[in-house]
Amino acid sequence: MKKLLLILTLFFTTGMAVLAQDDDGDKKVPGGRVEAVKIAYLTQKLNLSPEEAQKFWPIYNKYAAEIRKVRVDGKLNNEKEIDIEEKLLAIRKKYNSEFSKVLSAEKVNAFFKAEKEFGTQLQKELLERRQQRLENRKRLNNR
Repeated sequence: MKKLLLILTLFFTTGMAVLAQDDDGDKKVPGGRVEAVKIAYLTQKLNLSPEEAQKFWPIYNKYAAEIRKVRVDGKLNNEKEIDIEEKLLAIRKKYNSEFSKVLSAEKVNAFFKAEKEFGTQLQKELLERRQQRLENRKRLNNR
């Protein structure tokens, strides 16, 4: 178990560094690298048993696809942010009951918290990397 946790931690930290680089990777799967790191992060945070994982991940995949569709459609259709957030909340409520069928209430709550934490960490990391790139460009231009 400790080896698995170590591997996931290494994957997560390496993945965050990869995510922060310019995204010219796999164009077939939008956000594929982000999603892979997110899955590793959630796996670590939720500490799912093999049985739980087998039931959880198919539901999660449907959930993630619905969330992604609402965000993409919202941008494409120039929807108001409040309307997009309402749709996202409706999806979260729907999947709260779906996740509750396979996980304890504590783990479902931990999932939603971990998902929010991941988003916050990702934004922070990307902002830091963007600032670093700008500083590097300034230094190169001043030479």
